[in-house]
Amino acid sequence: CSLQARNYHVMYQVVLWFTILQGCCFQGFHYAVYIFLNATGLLVGTLDAVLDSTSKVAPFRILHQTPDSQVYWSIACGSSREEITEHWDWLEHNVMKTLSVFDSNEDITSFVQGKIRGLIAEEGKGSFVKEEDPEKFREGLMKFEKCFGLPEQEKLVTYYSCSYWKGRVPCQGWLYLSTNFLSFYSFLLGAEIKLIISWDEISKLEKTSNVILTESIHVCSRGEDHYFSMFLHISETFLLMEQLANYAVRRLFDKETFENDLVLHDPLQITKRGLESRAHSEQFSAFFRLPKEETLKEVHECFLWVPFSHYNTHGKMCISENYICFASQDGSLCSVIIPLREVIGVDKGDPANRGVSISTKGKTAFRFTEVRDFEQLVAKLRMKCNATSSPQHINTEVTALLILVSYYLFLGISLCSLTKSLRAIVSVLLCNAIHLYLSLNLDTRWLKEKMKEQSWNILFVERGHGVSMFRTKKTRDLVVRGIPEALRGELWLLFSGAVNVMASNPGYYTELVEKSFGTCTLATDEIERDLRRSLPEHPAFQSDTGISALRRVLTAYAYRNPQIGYCQAMNILTSVLLLYAKEEEAFWLLVAVCERMLPDYFNRRIIGALVDQAVFEELIRVHLPQLTDHMSDMTFFSSVSLSWFLTLFISVLPIESAVNVVDCFFYDGIKAILQLGLAVLEYNMEKLLTCKDDAEAVTVLNRFFDSVTNKDSPLPPAVQQGSSLSDTKSDHPKVDITDLIRESNEVCVLVGMFSHPMQCLHRMGYLKNSLRVVSQDVKFSPGDLEELYELFKKEHFLSCYWNVNSPVLQHHDASLPYLEQYRIDCQQFRVLCHLLSPWSHCANRDSLALWTFRLMDESSDCLINFKQFACVFDTMYNGSFTDKLKLLFKLHIPPGR
Repeated sequence: CSLQARNYHVMYQVVLWFTILQGCCFQGFHYAVYIFLNATGLLVGTLDAVLDSTSKVAPFRILHQTPDSQVYWSIACGSSREEITEHWDWLEHNVMKTLSVFDSNEDITSFVQGKIRGLIAEEGKGSFVKEEDPEKFREGLMKFEKCFGLPEQEKLVTYYSCSYWKGRVPCQGWLYLSTNFLSFYSFLLGAEIKLIISWDEISKLEKTSNVILTESIHVCSRGEDHYFSMFLHISETFLLMEQLANYAVRRLFDKETFENDLVLHDPLQITKRGLESRAHSEQFSAFFRLPKEETLKEVHECFLWVPFSHYNTHGKMCISENYICFASQDGSLCSVIIPLREVIGVDKGDPANRGVSISTKGKTAFRFTEVRDFEQLVAKLRMKCNATSSPQHINTEVTALLILVSYYLFLGISLCSLTKSLRAIVSVLLCNAIHLYLSLNLDTRWLKEKMKEQSWNILFVERGHGVSMFRTKKTRDLVVRGIPEALRGELWLLFSGAVNVMASNPGYYTELVEKSFGTCTLATDEIERDLRRSLPEHPAFQSDTGISALRRVLTAYAYRNPQIGYCQAMNILTSVLLLYAKEEEAFWLLVAVCERMLPDYFNRRIIGALVDQAVFEELIRVHLPQLTDHMSDMTFFSSVSLSWFLTLFISVLPIESAVNVVDCFFYDGIKAILQLGLAVLEYNMEKLLTCKDDAEAVTVLNRFFDSVTNKDSPLPPAVQQGSSLSDTKSDHPKVDITDLIRESNEVCVLVGMFSHPMQCLHRMGYLKNSLRVVSQDVKFSPGDLEELYELFKKEHFLSCYWNVNSPVLQHHDASLPYLEQYRIDCQQFRVLCHLLSPWSHCANRDSLALWTFRLMDESSDCLINFKQFACVFDTMYNGSFTDKLKLLFKLHIPPGR
C-alpha cells in the first residue's frame, strides 16, 4: 500500500493506491480513494469519481517514473485488472525491452512519451463516431440550453466533464464550448456554479500546472483567473478553445473572413471535427512553411531512417495535397519536406517492418518504417504522384543585376560595358564577379567565408540539398553562425517556403510586372517617394538598375495585394532581399514575409507589429522584471522596438550584421526577432537601469547597435556600415552579431511558449487601448468607458454570430479606424437604450430610443459606431443641464429639418 500526503496550509490531499505490478521504470496501481480534507478532517471536495457518476476515474493505472525523477507520467488506465494486465503485457514486449539501449533517463522518458502519444493519436482517429453519439450530444445540448438560457441560434460545439477550481477546492461539472461562449455549470451538494465567458473577453489562454494540478487550462477574463482540469482530453479541449477564441477575434479584425471564409461566414456550421481538422492544418502549414492552402489529410506515426546518424528517429508523417512531411518527436529536431512534384517513386519496403520508401529527383531515398496500413499508403501516394504534375520553374526575363552591378563598381568596370546580352548569362557572370572580388582580397574574412561554405557543402552531402534536405539541429547551428553570401538567397527561399510557392506559380511575377506597369495609385506614389531612401549608402542602389528592380518588385506586390498595397519599411526589407536573390525570388520572399510569416504587419495600421509588441512587453515582464520595475511606462518598449519588428533590425543594425538576423528570421520566424530583442535589452540592462528618461535610454540602445559588428563578414569596406565606426566609437565595446544571436537562443527559452493564437488574443488588448481616443471626448472614467464598450461590442458580436446577413456585415469597412468599424443597428441600440438610458422605465422609451438613434445616424445607413454611442450617453449622464435640454430638443425635431 502506498500512502502519500501533502500539507497545503489548511488542506490535506490523501491518495490511496495498491501496487499490483512493477517493472523497469513502470508501476501498476489499483485506485482506492482520492479525497480532499481540511485541517479538521471534514470532507470539502473530491475528484470526478466521487461526485460525478457520469465521469468515473479508472481504478487501475500504470505510471512511468525514472529512478532520478520525482515526476510520474500516466501511461495507461483500465476499468479492470484484466484490462490493465493486458496493457502491462504490451509494455513488456514493446517498450521495456528497448529501454536498455538509451544512455540517459531523459532519453527514456522522451521515447516513452513519444510512443504512448503516438498510440493515442492512432487510436483517436477512429473514436470520433463513438464520442459524437447523437443521443448523448442531444442530451448535452438540452442541458446547455436549459442551464444558460442563451439565444437558440447559439451553436454548441462540444462539451466535457471537468473540474472548475475555486482556490484549492475542485467543483465537478460540465464545460460547454459554443460559438460565442465558454460556459461552465455545476450543481453539487446543494451549491450551484454557473459561469459564462465570451470568447472576445479572454485576455489569456494557456495550459499551466502548479503544486496541486499537474495540468490545467488557465483562462483570464476581465482580470479574473479561472482554472479548469480534466483527466482526459485536456489537449483536445485546449486546442478547441484556442480555435474558438481565435475565430472570435478574427471576426472583429479581418474583413476577408466575413466574405471568403465559409466557416466564419456561417458560424452555425462550426463543428468539433471541423475545428480540430482546421487547427491541425494551420499548425501543419505554419510549422513546415507551406502555402496556406495546404490541408492536412493524413498523419501516420512512424520511424524515419536517418542515414548520416545511422538510426531511426520516431515522429509523424504528415500528408497534404502536394507534400509529404516528417517531424521527429524524440528530441532530435529532425524534419523533412518532400514536395510530390519531386517524387519519382514510391515503393513498399520490408513487410515485417511495414516500410515505405520514397525516391526523389535529387537521388535521395527516404525510408519510413512501422507505418500502419503501409500498403494502402503506398497505393495512395503512387496515385497522388502520378496525378501530380511537376511544373518546372520558368525564369523570368526581368532579373535583378544588383549584386553584379555592386561588385562591378568595386572592380572599376563601367556600367556602360553591360550590354543587352548579359541577361542571358547573368547567373554565370554573377557568381564569377563575386568570387573574383573575393579571390583578389585573400584575407582571414575570405578564408572564414570559404570555411562556412565548406561546412554547408558537407551538410548538403550528408543531409541532402534542396527543398527535401534533412533539417536538424546542426542546420540551425549553421544558420546562427551566418549563412554564406553565395548561399544566402537560395537558403532564404528554402527556409521561408517561398521556393514552393514560386515553383507552383511559374510566370506569375512576369505577368504582374506587365499588368502593374504604368499604373498610378496612392501606393505607387508612396513607392516612388521611398525608392531612393532604401539603403542609399549601398552601391547597388546608387544606380537606376537597382532602383528599377526595387520599383518593379514593390509595384508588383502592391498590384497583387491591394489590401496591403505598400507600407513604409517594405522598401528597406525588399532592398536587402534583392541583394541576395534575383528579382522574382525577392518578390516571392516578400510575399512569404507579408502574407505568412508576418501577417498584418505591412498595412495602414500595422496591427500585426503592434500585437507582437504586446507579446514582447509580456515577455519582458516575465524575463526582465528588473527592467519592468524601473520603467514607469511600458509603452517605451513599444515605441523603441517598432522599427525592430517592421524591418527585422535592418534599420538599426549595420547591413553586414542585419543579414545574419534575417537568416535566423527565415529559419525560426518571429521567434528569432523576439529572442534578439530580449537579448539586446538584457545586454544593456545595467545602463538602462541608470537612465532617468526615455531619451537617455534610446541613446544607450542606439550606441549599442552602432557597436554591433560582424567580424566574419566578407563584404568590402565600401559596403559595410559598421566599419566606418571603428575609430569614432572605439570607447564602446564591440559586440559580434553571431555571439549576440547565440546568446539570445540560449537564454530566452520563454519565447518557446509564444504561439499564434495568443497573438490573436493580444489584439483585443490593442483594441481596448483604442478607447483612449474616445475618452478624450467624454467624461466617463476609463473603467466605465470600458464597461460601456463591452456592452456595445457584445451587441455587435451577436450580429456577427447569429445573423449572417445583417447590415453590420454588409457595410463592414476595414479601412476605417477600429472603433468606427464595429457598429450596431437600431434594434440593437433599442436593447441597450432600455438597459442604460435614464428614461428606460417611461412609457415612451421606444420612441425616445428611435429618435436618439436617428439623431446619431448621420450617414443614414441605419448603423452607429461606438464613438457616437458613447457621446450621446455621456451627454445623458455627464452633460450640463443645458446640454441635456439641447439633446431633448433635437430628439423632437422631425426628420428632414
